[in-house]
Amino acid sequence: MADGKFDVIIIGGAVMGSAAAFWLTRLAGQGLKVLVLEADPSYARASTALSVASIRQQFSTALNVKISRYGIEFIRNIRNHAGPEGGVSDLGLIENGYLFLAGSAEKAALMAELQQIQRAEGAATELLDRAELAARFPWLALDDVVLGSFGPRDEGWFDNMGLMGALKSAARAGGVRFRHARVCGLSRRANRVTGVTLEDGTRLRCSAVINAAGTSAAAVLRMLGEVLPVEPRKRTVFLIDAPKARHRDAPLLVDHTGFYLRPEGDHWICATVPDGDGPADPEDFEPDHHLFEDVIWERLHARAPGFDAIKVLRSWAGHYAYNTLDQNAIVGRWPGLDNLYLMNGFSGHGLQQAPAIGRGIAELITGGAYRSLDLSPLGPDRIGANRPFLEKAVV
Repeated sequence: MADGKFDVIIIGGAVMGSAAAFWLTRLAGQGLKVLVLEADPSYARASTALSVASIRQQFSTALNVKISRYGIEFIRNIRNHAGPEGGVSDLGLIENGYLFLAGSAEKAALMAELQQIQRAEGAATELLDRAELAARFPWLALDDVVLGSFGPRDEGWFDNMGLMGALKSAARAGGVRFRHARVCGLSRRANRVTGVTLEDGTRLRCSAVINAAGTSAAAVLRMLGEVLPVEPRKRTVFLIDAPKARHRDAPLLVDHTGFYLRPEGDHWICATVPDGDGPADPEDFEPDHHLFEDVIWERLHARAPGFDAIKVLRSWAGHYAYNTLDQNAIVGRWPGLDNLYLMNGFSGHGLQQAPAIGRGIAELITGGAYRSLDLSPLGPDRIGANRPFLEKAVV
């Protein structure tokens, strides 16, 4: 039997679902009946919780730069945006920047091209030659480096769960209901989704559905016989101690040899993309411990000699919701279903993009069009048309 009727049902209650709920209350008020369904309210396996919680402006498309420009202002001023209902006054933003290193003239030329895109949107990206890099970051070995791209402001890392918690708390205060439930079916009639079936047999009617299911997004679409090119990709993250390398002011380093590194207090966080990267078992959250010894450490020591003595303190694995078409977000109304909206496939960038994407989806549902940022290049229609909107700067 039917359990209730909602204006909007959101499948997935981590940062994306919470952002959509938050903005729906801000734009439509408490008159809109919104329900968020989350299968794991502990968020133990959510990409949000397992993220390294960073934000950057250094992307390869102007739209992604705009989205992150919006995001950094939101994160920096969370108290103003979420209000007292959010329960968070500060997200502990550490604005050390990102540093990308290029090891070839071809990559350096691409950096120069992307800098123009980024600066045109207000980013502060600087290009640094080897001498300038050595002066600013003397702890790095740079013999194989041609050029560096550095964001001196508006880039860094922050409290991931603080952002999600503020959005969720403010949405709740605005009348949104959050329910611990697993979705097992969607019903449709012609070009509309008419209801959601839960694992316990409950059926819910709705006027609109938002798929914010992260790495499970494709499974949600399969319930309707649709195909979404989003799959889980496993990433193992290591927290390490390097007593000869204490650089709290270091940026998040993206090295051309294939790893990234950033400080975490007196320690460091690092990771790499494994060879043969492909779809992960959705239940596999066991860290690939060998990646540090076999892949990262040699490259890290070659880049920074102070990392000769290292201890791995802990490691964890999370999943990217990886868009195999173009590594870019899939946002907007699903073709052929007038009331199904997607915010999926962020390929590791979702946390920082949540404030802008959540607002965009809410604008689309409440007003029928984007108003703050035009997110239409990220629309799901490009999937069926096989029209990639490629993001080249994927970390």
